[in-house]
Amino acid sequence: MAKVLIISVFLILFTSNCSNNTVSDTARTQVQSERIEEQSDLNTAPSEFREARPAAFHTKSYVPRLNRKRVALVVNQTSTIGDVHLVDSLQRLGLDLKKIFAPEHGFRGAADAGATIKDGIDQQSGLPIKSLYGKNKKPSAQDLANIDVIVFDIQDVGARFYTYISTLFYVMEAAATHNKEVMVLDRPNPNGHLIDGPVLKPEFSSFVGIAPIPVAHGLTVGEFARMVNGEGWLPEGKQARLTVIPMQNYSHELAYELPVAPSPNLPNARSIYLYPSLCFFEGTAVSVGRGTYKQFQLYGHPSFTAGDIRFTPTPGPGSASPKLEGKLCRGFDLTLLSPHLVRRPALQLDYLVDAYRDLDNQGVEFFTRPDFFDLLAGTDELRQRIIAGDSAEAIRAGWAAELADYRLLRSRYTLYP
Repeated sequence: MAKVLIISVFLILFTSNCSNNTVSDTARTQVQSERIEEQSDLNTAPSEFREARPAAFHTKSYVPRLNRKRVALVVNQTSTIGDVHLVDSLQRLGLDLKKIFAPEHGFRGAADAGATIKDGIDQQSGLPIKSLYGKNKKPSAQDLANIDVIVFDIQDVGARFYTYISTLFYVMEAAATHNKEVMVLDRPNPNGHLIDGPVLKPEFSSFVGIAPIPVAHGLTVGEFARMVNGEGWLPEGKQARLTVIPMQNYSHELAYELPVAPSPNLPNARSIYLYPSLCFFEGTAVSVGRGTYKQFQLYGHPSFTAGDIRFTPTPGPGSASPKLEGKLCRGFDLTLLSPHLVRRPALQLDYLVDAYRDLDNQGVEFFTRPDFFDLLAGTDELRQRIIAGDSAEAIRAGWAAELADYRLLRSRYTLYP
């Protein structure tokens, strides 16, 4: 009997203590919340509260809007909430998911750049996958017949020629044509600090240049969608029924390292920072490291007269037939630079200018794909000025005025400082 009494007293004291702790924790949480609100305007909140998180994490802000609607998802391997894919998360929440639209590189993100993406079935979710890369780059009327809303959640890298924003453009066009909603779950732009390069001219529009913005545009995908709608860039001035779910605690100057590689040849932060500068080489004779383990972190050619590295491109994942395959190249290893040093506020045009001079002085053809180079640049002026012998500084000065106009345009559509 004494034992029972002792146990009873212990349980009462333990319950009371737990209750007090719960109240204390609740109060502490409330105080922390109030402090965060007070400090947010000063940007002095503790770092653990200022960490930017993609909008997909904030399910309470968008799942209620998707209830009782038939949903299509434009997603790939970057569309995650922590370690769980968005498709799996939304299925578990009971949403009526109808299909997946897959961009370049496919739903799982393993295909080469430019490789044909086939339709199929996702084995885990059982959902049909419709490719939006290749012959059909936008959803058809039949694709959208049983859809109310298209949710776009893909990680971009802030370069005009990175085709995920082109897919978003075509999705918005199809949605406007067929009277469907578009919801963009916003994600950080790891190159959000960078606004540079020529503004695309209409005659150079293509899938690697879908809108009149600079090469490095400084927009998130949500801000880009707002600009497309606001500027009437869809054909015939159509307007998509657009909702952008914003992020919390994000700013364009924030150094954000992607948790998932956005495509096979952008494996890390350094490659992503260098991509807007190095991608121009794709229209030239120079390799950017496809077929190595330092993709977009080195560049070279067999005829270079200078360089600190030798490499030989070989077929591998994400690069079945790399440029200069099997040829020993001399070049420059940019992995020797820290990501902090390559995260600069301007395109590194010296790489391009110096490489051209080296090969041209030897009589080696540099612009092996001039038309594609011009599509990447959004103009033929960059190529012409390189051939004319202009310096990187002179070339950059040539687009300063149009870039200033763009900055004013951009300010009307940004959601973050």
